[in-house]
Formats: sequence, C-alpha cells, structure tokens
Amino acid sequence: MFRNIFAASLALLLAGAAPTIANDGVVDIVAPFEIGGLDPSKSGDIFLRMGIVETLVEADKDGNPVPALAKSWTVSDDGLSWRFELQSGVRFQDGTALTAEAVASALRTAKDKAGLLSKAPIADIKAEGEGTLVVSLTKPFVPLLAFLAENRAQILAPASYEGADVKAIIGTGPFKLTKIEPPQSLAVERFADYWGNMPEIEKATYLSVSRAETRALMAESGDADYVFNLDPASRTRLSKSDKVVLQSVSIPRSVLLKVNAGHPFLADVKAREALSFAIDREGLAVAILRYPAAATQLFPPSLKIWHDADLAPLSYDPEKAKVLLAELGWTPGDDGILEKDGKPFALTLTTYPDRPELPLIAAVLQDQLKEIGVALTINSTNSSEIPAKHQDGSLELALMARNFALVPDPIGTMLSDYGPGGGDWGAMNWTNAGFEQALDNLTRVTDPAEGEALRHQAVAAIQAELPVIPLAWYQQTVAFSPKLEGAAIDPFERSFGLETMRWAK
Repeated sequence: MFRNIFAASLALLLAGAAPTIANDGVVDIVAPFEIGGLDPSKSGDIFLRMGIVETLVEADKDGNPVPALAKSWTVSDDGLSWRFELQSGVRFQDGTALTAEAVASALRTAKDKAGLLSKAPIADIKAEGEGTLVVSLTKPFVPLLAFLAENRAQILAPASYEGADVKAIIGTGPFKLTKIEPPQSLAVERFADYWGNMPEIEKATYLSVSRAETRALMAESGDADYVFNLDPASRTRLSKSDKVVLQSVSIPRSVLLKVNAGHPFLADVKAREALSFAIDREGLAVAILRYPAAATQLFPPSLKIWHDADLAPLSYDPEKAKVLLAELGWTPGDDGILEKDGKPFALTLTTYPDRPELPLIAAVLQDQLKEIGVALTINSTNSSEIPAKHQDGSLELALMARNFALVPDPIGTMLSDYGPGGGDWGAMNWTNAGFEQALDNLTRVTDPAEGEALRHQAVAAIQAELPVIPLAWYQQTVAFSPKLEGAAIDPFERSFGLETMRWAK
C-alpha cells in the first residue's frame, strides 16, 4: 500500500502536478528505523514511540523521573530496596488487569536480555500483593529509576510471552498494535480502555524508509503526515514549502568517531589526538549539518549536568596533528600517506546511511585526514555492522550518532558504552581505572556536589584520552502536515507525540 501511494505521488510530482491526498483520519509516520522484530530488546523504541507500550517510570522535559505505570516509589535507608506502588485500574490491551506480578515478570524477562536493566545490580524483582512491586539490589544504585524508564524495560502483558520469547506486543499504552510487518511497517488504533488521558487521534501507521530524500518527498507530497529525521538538504528545501511545517530542537545526541584504541596505529593517545586535531569541526557542522553545532566535548550544552563549561575545548590544528604523528615515527611516503615499518597509515571507517548526514561527514573526514597523511576507506553499510565489528575485534574507526538520553539520566548510556570492557557504541579496547571508579561512584552518591565532581572527572578523562572523538552536536528536525496540530519533538526521543496530536478543524 505504502509503495503504491508513494509511486503515484512521485509520478505526479515529476509531472509537475500537486497530488491531492484525502485525509483518511490516519496519521502516517515515517522514520528511518527498521522494526527488528517483536522483542523489545530489538524494537522497543518504536513500540514506545508509537504509544503502544509504557514503562514503570517516565521522564519530564528535563529528564527527571515522573510517574507512569508506577504512581509513586520509595527507597529504603540503605538504598537496597525500592518499593513501587502501581496505578490502579490499568488494563492491558487484551483486557487483563495490570498486576504487580505481571510487572515483575515482564521486568525479570527484560533483565535477562540485552538492555541496560541487565547491567543494574538487581538481586530480585517480586510482587507484594496486587499493587506493589519490590526491587531488591545487591548494592545501592541511584540511577535505577532511569533504567526502568528505558524502552527495553517496557511492561508487556503475560499473554505477550511464550517462555522468554515475545510472541505479541500487548501493552498498556493509548494505542494498540493492529498490524505489524517487520522490518518495514506497523499500524495502531486508539485503545478504548486506556487508563490515562484519551488521545484524539484514532489511528496511525509507522513506515520505515531509509532514504532521506524519499522521506522528504513523502512529506511534501502528503503521503506522510509526520516525517522524522530530515537530512540537511531536504530541511533547507522544505523550509521554503507551505506544504509542511518544520520543527527543530536541540537533542542530547552527538556525532562521534569511535576509535579502536587497541589498534596498533591508534593505541597511543598521541595518534588519537592527531586525528582530533585534523578535524575542522566548525566547517564540517556548517557545511554538512547546516547549523553551528561543532562539538567541543562529548556532551552538548543541553545536557546541563554533564556538559563541563570549564573543560578546554577540542580544537582544529592540523600542523599539531602532523607533529604528534611524527613523534610516533610516522613519515610521509611518496604519495603523501604516512608510513612506518613499511606500512601505510590506512584505516577503514565504518558508518551507516540511516542518518543521511553520516556518509557525507565521512567523506569530509576522508579529505581532512588525508591532509595529515592518514588514508581512510569508507564502508557505508548497515548500522549493525558497528557492534558486530566491535565484538569480533575487526573495527578500526566508526562514525556514528549516539543518543545520550536512551535513559533519562545519561549515566545509563555511559555505563553501557564506557564501563569495564567498553561497549558497542562507545569505547573499544580502552581502560581508565579512575574513570571507571568515577562512574561506579556515580551510581551510589546522592550528594549533588559530589556527583558534579565525579561527572567532571569522567568527562575530563574522555576528553584527555579520546576513546571516542566528538565531532558535532545534533538538532532533530521533523516535518509534519499543516493538517496536524499539537505535533512536537520529544528531545529524549521517547515518543512521536501521537497522544497530543489532533486534526486541525
């Protein structure tokens, strides 16, 4: 259906005619993310964004924990026991009641799978009566609320499971799943027995479209009502169109160069510093992203408690880069590429086109690093190749976008990416005992001043040793139909906002 509609609309556009799309009362959402299957560990973010499922805890606009399926919580004096009182009168979309045992079972299953919850020091999750959940810890863990808000900790009905496998997505959200065709599409309709505020939108669809140009055309033609993640060129073009409304917001996401710090060319911090000095971040951000967002450190200013305004910024100095590489014994060959021990300084950079700006940034990096004698081969492929190559040890460099608000408190992402052993989307073959101790201490301290000092210590370690090299900070842009009101961007990317949308009268 989607392909036919788009083909017809594209033909009309090429013929110079403006297609007339009837308002069928269905909000059609388009984004680049594929549906990996039913398991929340693979596609939990899409189910959460579409309002099908909910978590025990939500986050407000500043990332602070707020009630969701849990209406309140308390923690024991020793920090080892958390008690959650559940909302009353909540039903799953199959009509069964939300009980503490159903929540406990769902969270135990999530804990046993890939996800941040598996990294929390949880000893036990159990029900106490119908409406109280008790989570016992092996040691105090302050970020527990943020971990329970992660999309992979979503609460599904008992009927969703067949053993540990997920066979159906039955949540408690304002929209219930009516159709799913992985990896491309799904459809939802309003859940009549939703326990919270009833949305005005009755039906919606989700379609995964990887090409940014195609998504932009669908927005302009009216084949999509809400288009997520526009490339810079389309954003510029659509800003001049009266067929769409554009909305942009700074989000806690950074463009990073992931470095295999165990690679013989990159193991010395001087080599990583040289790569950093070779990158003209300001020119790159303006030319490719088309907004001034050069990253001077890992965290953008929007993450106020993690951004360190006193940190010496990363800078552009290609001559300094050349000096550092010369100190490591690299000398220019006849073609200008550095050599040492008969080997050229040549690396493969892995990236992915799901975020359309990344291959363009990769091409700029290729040119800028060539200026200091480093040869890059670009491998633009599926995003899954980055974690796969991390795991098998073959990754050399990766260009990626990392969201630091996968859980409302970035400590969750930091533990996943930079904890002992590193992470698929963070450090590789890099260790720093002081950094790891700072992260561990952050999971226990409640004093704000002590927490601030530990965060500064952690950020400074990454700035100094560069297991990843920050390049740019993100703005997210969405195009939506003028027929929609109440459409907005969630900076934490937890929701497409269906619950607040309405059709213009």
